[in-house]
Amino acid sequence: MRSIWKGSIGFGLVSIPVKLYSAVQTSSLDLDMLDSRDHSRIRYQRVNEKTHKEVPYDKIVKGYKLANDDYVIVEDQDFEDAAPEKSKIIEIESFVDIADVNPMFYETSYYTEPDTKSNKAYALLLKALIQSKKAGLARFVLRSTESLCIVHPVDHVLVVTRIRFAQEIRSTDDLDIASDVTVSKKELDVGLALINQYAEDFDVSKFKDEYNDELLKIIKAKSKGKRATVKKLKPRETDSDDLYDQLMSSLKKKA
Repeated sequence: MRSIWKGSIGFGLVSIPVKLYSAVQTSSLDLDMLDSRDHSRIRYQRVNEKTHKEVPYDKIVKGYKLANDDYVIVEDQDFEDAAPEKSKIIEIESFVDIADVNPMFYETSYYTEPDTKSNKAYALLLKALIQSKKAGLARFVLRSTESLCIVHPVDHVLVVTRIRFAQEIRSTDDLDIASDVTVSKKELDVGLALINQYAEDFDVSKFKDEYNDELLKIIKAKSKGKRATVKKLKPRETDSDDLYDQLMSSLKKKA
């Protein structure tokens, strides 16, 4: 793996030099866009809107548009100067219960690796977070963007997981959801019983990206001039429109 960021994790007066590595990878199939007429690949070009000529990467700069339509060019040094400490340090500002972080805030995760294999401060923070069952809440700059993150242990590694800022979560006020729907105690009891019947320890390794596997089978069959066997969608069968009857039938089916 290649590191994508180099800096340090700081808490109190302790500084831990680390590198960040992407902890996730996509499992989707790599599909190219083609012209349906001759199956030629469609390529996107960076074109100057005035000259209509392609612009090389090394000639592209970033600009902020002013009210008079003029641009202020923003250079790499400007991004770092905006917050030099955040460009190099993941500064833990507080420690929180990770269970208190709403999953809606999660974005993506990165493994951290200490600059030296046997780093005592790294080991200390890792063990302290495990024992306290806490996570560090921090801010840092990654790819010219300030990110909020939590620093938490996974096995024997400190993981940095970027989370969204509060203003990035939309309000639910515009959703048309009734708040006065009556659910009987009998229905609620059976609903809870159904949840308990399906309850188990979280084990994500049990789940695979089956959709892409099936799609790949279809693609391979088409490459041989065949048509893959397609699974038929089985409709959910119910003998009643009554919620309680549906719940009871679900309990019996699971049993």
